[in-house]
Amino acid sequence: MSSVKSTTIKRQRQISTLRAGENISLFLMTLPGVILFLCFAYLPMAGIVLAFKSFKPRLGIFGSTWVGLKNFEFMIRNATFWLTVRNTLFYNVIFLIIGILGPLAFALAVNEVRPKRVARVYQTLTIMPHFVSYVVVSVIVFAILSADSGIMGNYMKSQGLAPIVFYSEPGYWPWILSIVYLWKHIGYSSIIYLGTITGISDEFFEAAVIDGASKWQQIVHITLPFLKPMVVVLAIIRVGAMFSSNFDLFYQVPMNSGQLYPVTNTINVFTYNTLRNSNNVSLSAAVGFVQSVAGFLLVVGTNRVIRAIDPDLAMF
Repeated sequence: MSSVKSTTIKRQRQISTLRAGENISLFLMTLPGVILFLCFAYLPMAGIVLAFKSFKPRLGIFGSTWVGLKNFEFMIRNATFWLTVRNTLFYNVIFLIIGILGPLAFALAVNEVRPKRVARVYQTLTIMPHFVSYVVVSVIVFAILSADSGIMGNYMKSQGLAPIVFYSEPGYWPWILSIVYLWKHIGYSSIIYLGTITGISDEFFEAAVIDGASKWQQIVHITLPFLKPMVVVLAIIRVGAMFSSNFDLFYQVPMNSGQLYPVTNTINVFTYNTLRNSNNVSLSAAVGFVQSVAGFLLVVGTNRVIRAIDPDLAMF
């Protein structure tokens, strides 16, 4: 019995070795990605210790004085920090909604466009803004909104109206930033949904047509159920980034205007400005540490809630 067991184990090892040899090329292909991941995701984690120290450049990361939770205490007592938390959560809730519903609706609309050549043109035109730098986007927005030389400013002057000084009026910017975000990401984000829609078998739609289902009924009862798992996964990922924000969007587009800070100062912008103005590396590290922990807890918590509702839709 023992000899049979040992023979089986040897055969399993031989098979495993053979498979590893066959897949060596695949392992080598993943090596650059693994190295980059280690260098830019894991090795920098040693810098977390800065959040618990009073960093002095001449002493280095590990030679600086240990101050425990003082950086976190200062952060919590800082009224500006809580303003940034409010702004970050506010925008992320908006972006969560429009970042899923917008690309989803666009993907459904493009999928119904005939002929497909026209649909590809629409898709290409909407994908292009994703590859435009936010620096360029900020110039475009300024060219439209500037009270002195912008398109809207000149139009209002031609109508005998006083132009709106957008870069001094915080009330307009939640709308402006949301529109810019949707314009820049709707086409690129819709690719995932279009890929899922393409993978749906035509047999489902043919059967629905035979049963007399309208286009809307086909979308509701066939397309959307197939897209549901993808929507849930993307929602979990977006919830995990709830305490983070797109730095370029909130820093470049409003041009870091101090008058707009009440509505544009998010956690990432606050961290950058703190580091730039006060050179407080330790406080910036503490804020980043809180962001990471909060994101991890949100991902795990959201996934657990979804698992309780429907285990098949959970990520893990």
